Amino acid sequence: MLSKEKIMTFDNIDNEKLRAVCNDIYGVCQREQTDRFEELFKMHKDVFNTSDVEFYSSPGRIEIVGNHTDHNGGKVLCAAINVDTLASVSTRSDGIIEVKSKGYPMLRVDVSKPDFSVSEIGTSTALIKGVVDYFKRSNKNVGGFSACMTSSVPKGAGVSSSSSFELAIAEILNVMYNDSELSAVFKAKASQYAENTFFGKPCGLMDQSAIALGGVNLIDFADFDNPVIEKAHWAFDDLDIYVIATGGDHSDLTDDYAAIPHEMKEVAACFGAKLLHEISPEKWNRDKQNIVGKVSERAYLRAEHFFEENERVENAVKAIDSKDEQAFLDIVNESGLSSRYKLQNTYSPAGKNHNLENALDRVVKIEGVVASRVHGGGFAGTILVFADKKASGVDGALNVMFGDENVFKLAIRQSGATKLNIGE
Repeated sequence: MLSKEKIMTFDNIDNEKLRAVCNDIYGVCQREQTDRFEELFKMHKDVFNTSDVEFYSSPGRIEIVGNHTDHNGGKVLCAAINVDTLASVSTRSDGIIEVKSKGYPMLRVDVSKPDFSVSEIGTSTALIKGVVDYFKRSNKNVGGFSACMTSSVPKGAGVSSSSSFELAIAEILNVMYNDSELSAVFKAKASQYAENTFFGKPCGLMDQSAIALGGVNLIDFADFDNPVIEKAHWAFDDLDIYVIATGGDHSDLTDDYAAIPHEMKEVAACFGAKLLHEISPEKWNRDKQNIVGKVSERAYLRAEHFFEENERVENAVKAIDSKDEQAFLDIVNESGLSSRYKLQNTYSPAGKNHNLENALDRVVKIEGVVASRVHGGGFAGTILVFADKKASGVDGALNVMFGDENVFKLAIRQSGATKLNIGE
């Protein structure tokens, strides 16, 4: 059912509400944020010849603890962050979705026939079609809309720019045609389906779930179809959070990424299981010595990382909820060491790129940095850093070390992909 809520125009935006929204989703209300709204509104009016719009925001995400656990049914601690895909949206009744982003051609999808096309693999059009197709297959309502979008989610920084876009589409369809009744997990599954089936990129459900849920959440993937979610109550506002792009090319790392779940499954098979989560921690600790020599040493260590990392995820939530900041930081550092020495994903053994490993060695020497670890898949790419807000010079040191274009200072965002209430 199409939402009948009064559509807002930029002229009747409540400035107090806009400031409150910016404080909520960005952590601060600065001119650069409010300018994005106004520029998007003007673009929408120019492109679609209407000023009746609603605004939607879909965040990026970080992985805090839980490196390479989700694919074997493990646990992840993840969070939404204060960069976003921002959309101005207006209704239309012809069943067509049109999306225009600055500097990019118009995207156009007919919701009556969201057919898969090989030629669209890897495109944003494929993501829109995939979300629409999942809604239709799930007997949910779909319809047309016009949208202008802009994104502050950095590409290539491991904070899920594609998932942010997918969830924006899912939330627009949720609000406009389904009375805002669809769950965060449903929207995450629709987005994962789009990425896997239409976009052509195999992925788990972690990225989409973090963005759909908002805040900090433990997600247990033992049941992939129905993940169990536990919210953590983040209150460490005295910490700065950075994601740092260390450089390196992911294109030749496919075999390295694939080897991690493959080797974990090899270990699971020794216990008569398909995935490691099917083995209880008690059974693993009791019988793990029996598989020595049956699998490679690396496979054994990666499995050990899996079980220990799951426990770290649980303990991290306890530390957050009990406001034990030092315990939380210790767990993040332990996770980083385990990724490095047991999971072994800080560099590719087949290559010469040690950027990520070198970056981890360098950041710990900066005064004020209190925790660091691999962020995401590893081998190349990004690291996650926590620093004491009171420490001076961290920003400057990181910018000098890596270049300011590679250093992204972030904050936890409590809301997931959502429509923004900024009208009068």
